[in-house]
Amino acid sequence: MTADHTPVEPSGSAAIPETVSEPRSGPDPTGAPAGIDPAARIHDSAEIEDGVQVGAGTRIWRRAHVRTGAVIGRDCNIGANVFVDVDVRIGDRVKIQNNVSVYEGVQLDDGAFVGPAAVFTNDLNPRATGDWQLTPTHVHTGASIGANATIVCGNDLFEYCLVGAGAVVTRPVLAHQLVLGNPARPAGWVCRCGEVVSRADEPPAGLLSAECPHRA
Repeated sequence: MTADHTPVEPSGSAAIPETVSEPRSGPDPTGAPAGIDPAARIHDSAEIEDGVQVGAGTRIWRRAHVRTGAVIGRDCNIGANVFVDVDVRIGDRVKIQNNVSVYEGVQLDDGAFVGPAAVFTNDLNPRATGDWQLTPTHVHTGASIGANATIVCGNDLFEYCLVGAGAVVTRPVLAHQLVLGNPARPAGWVCRCGEVVSRADEPPAGLLSAECPHRA
């Protein structure tokens, strides 16, 4: 992973081209299928089912699979081997690193970050046979999920929270809250930049404002 969070192909793989090598057939004059903005960049090896919407400036990398009904906003970065399930909603400027499965019932709001190999679930009582009940998970604006973290379904992640690498989230995470460990426990508070600003039990004054002190 590079400093700007751009997904990196595994060692020994060829670099991912910035543009589609051959335009895909569709009603748009550029060759983009219906629902795919012509300014989106999709690798030829990615599988994009019918009925998908992809916004301008979004990049979808090698071997990604996006299922029907999914909506991906503008200027997103969808890494290699990412799976986006049926009817998933992904906002603008979302970054999903390599090897993440975003299952049905998961919603990622604008500016959310999902680290490599992070795990979402959508069934609290999984079995190989029989009926199952979808349990949704909402990742709010600016929330970040570290590499290899697991988000047990039904536990929303609120604005600008930060889930540490490898954490297992079993309860909702408050806005700007930092959680670490298994199970994930409160470990402080972070600003919009992701910097730890307090280790207290309660958030510091002004933390929830629109202005980040590190950007002043």
